[in-house]
Amino acid sequence: MSLRYQPFEPPSVTELQEFLLAGRQPTGHLNQVWPNLYIGNELAARDKGTLHSLGITHIVNAAHRPSNIPQHGLYVNTGLRFYRDMKVDYYGVEADDASNFMLSPFFYPTARFIRAGLAQGGRVFVHCLMGVSRSATLVMAFLMITEGLTLREAVAAVKPHRDIFPNPGFLQQLRSLDMSLERQRRRQRQSQTL
Repeated sequence: MSLRYQPFEPPSVTELQEFLLAGRQPTGHLNQVWPNLYIGNELAARDKGTLHSLGITHIVNAAHRPSNIPQHGLYVNTGLRFYRDMKVDYYGVEADDASNFMLSPFFYPTARFIRAGLAQGGRVFVHCLMGVSRSATLVMAFLMITEGLTLREAVAAVKPHRDIFPNPGFLQQLRSLDMSLERQRRRQRQSQTL
């Protein structure tokens, strides 16, 4: 009896959107979505008192304003200078919340930053403007890369804690990541059986 190869197929973008829309619950400005990992919006990012009281040690701004763009409502203008009176490590991701924006080049660097913060016993806050698309995408990529979750599992892990809705382009990039990680797992399993 031979085992037939079953191609791995993550849920489609439409299936993911339907799952994300089902049973939506309003959430606050900041929510813990994984142990010591938080997603939030601009209001939470600017509330240093709350960040301090939560013990936030690492901040990922997924809406970091590029230096060549004037002040614009799509970005959150924080950074090391803004947090200079706090003991936090800061990582800025200059990302647009647009379906054609390639966020995937930031998946692995951001996952490494988050993993390092958590490994040090820290608390990591990932935010964008609304805390719904860019930040949620980066957190789910982290869960897939570092924690070994599939895309379906990552969405199911975050959704009960925060109302998220990545744009279709980001969902497609997460699908591609899911397929790539599954190929890696398959190769690893095959090499272990040889």
